[in-house]
Amino acid sequence: MKNDRAELQRRKRELRREYRNARTCLAPDEREHASEAIFEKVVHASYFQRTRRIGCYLSLPDEVDTWRIIARAWRMKKRIFAPVTRRNRLLEFREVTPETDLVRDDFGLLMPDKGDVIAAHKLDLVLTPLVAFDDNRQRIGMGGGYYDRTFSFLRGRRQLLKPKLVGLAFACQKVPEIVASPWDIRLYCIITESG
Repeated sequence: MKNDRAELQRRKRELRREYRNARTCLAPDEREHASEAIFEKVVHASYFQRTRRIGCYLSLPDEVDTWRIIARAWRMKKRIFAPVTRRNRLLEFREVTPETDLVRDDFGLLMPDKGDVIAAHKLDLVLTPLVAFDDNRQRIGMGGGYYDRTFSFLRGRRQLLKPKLVGLAFACQKVPEIVASPWDIRLYCIITESG
C-alpha cells in the first residue's frame, strides 16, 4: 500500500514536469490564440452567465490567460475572488477589483494585497489552473494540494451544485489517464481551445 502511494506520487511528479514543459513550450501566438478561444467558451457558458461570485486564479505568462475573463466579469457586474495561499495549505479567496493592488506570494503567484474574503463554499464558480488533465475530469496541479484541501467538502457529493470547479488548460496538457488519489477532487468540466 505504501509503495503504491509512493509510485502514484512519483508518476504525478513525472506528469507534472512533462506537461508543465508542454505548456511552457507553446509559442506565444499559439498561447494567445488558444487563450482567446478558451475565453470565448467560458464567457458564453451558461454557468458563467448565471453566476455572481467567481473564484479565479490570476494567470502567469505560461498559463491560460484569465485576465480577459476577469475584465468581462467585471463589466457584467460579477465579483471576482482570487486565491491566496495560506500556511495551513488552504486557499483563501480575496476580492479583486480594477483598483486592487497585487503582490507576489512565496510561490511567485499574484494575489490581492487586501480585499473582502469569501468562504470557498459561497463561491458559485471557480476557474482553476492545472498542469495536466484527463477525460475523467481529473487534474494535476502544481503539487501543493491547495485546491483539493480547500474544496474537500465537495468530495463524495452526488451532485456538484456549487461551486462548480472548471479547469482551464491548453489541449497539449491532456494526458491519457490520471490515477486519482483518494483526496483528489474531480472538476465539473475542463475547457480547452479544442474541446
